[in-house]
Amino acid sequence: MIKFVLVDDNNELTSKIVNIIERTIFKTNVDYHIDKFSSYNNSLQNIIDDCSVQKVFILDIDLGDSISGLEIAKKIRKNDWDSEIIFITNHDKMFEIVYRTIFKVFAFIEKFISLEERLEECITSILNKKSDFGKFCFSNNKIDVQIYYKDITYIYRDTEDRKLIIKTTNNKFLINMSIKDILNNLDSRFKQIHRACIVNTNRVNLYNWPKGYFILDTNEQVNMCSKKYKVNINE
Repeated sequence: MIKFVLVDDNNELTSKIVNIIERTIFKTNVDYHIDKFSSYNNSLQNIIDDCSVQKVFILDIDLGDSISGLEIAKKIRKNDWDSEIIFITNHDKMFEIVYRTIFKVFAFIEKFISLEERLEECITSILNKKSDFGKFCFSNNKIDVQIYYKDITYIYRDTEDRKLIIKTTNNKFLINMSIKDILNNLDSRFKQIHRACIVNTNRVNLYNWPKGYFILDTNEQVNMCSKKYKVNINE
């Protein structure tokens, strides 16, 4: 899913942007959600802090008495370099300041110069990128950890420590969570293939159900593959 986050204190323009998004998305089969704000608040900050979904922020620079769109973008980029940021503004003179101040701005669009065409082109380009920025987030010994879904190879329960171990391409993490609970925090690429193992199906080259193992794209062979769960892969 992709989440569009609009921050603009002009209700008429916000409605126009929503219509552009919906019209553009209608041509695809992408699952999306739109959140609208007229100013910065705690709810917006919660969305900024949520690393579980790909986001596109569409920000006005001048938000009246609220903190500016430029300051909101700084908050976004404090911990998030993956979400896209689009500025829509009357202030064409802010172009140079925006690109000097904020890392990785996707676009700067003037409100009264081909707004509909340019915004639709930007949304289409973002969708065509097919970005894979989903993350699994958890706190481990009071340290916040974020792991890209695409980097997770498999997850299994360690019988000695009684913890889940998340294996990534080059690392592993121990967490206190059940198989069922962690499945609810992952996306559809992850399937349970053993009573104590979840696999990232995008990272598997081969399943050998009769012999009970699978081989990852890293060439690692993992002996945790049960015929009982084969139906999960065929769904």
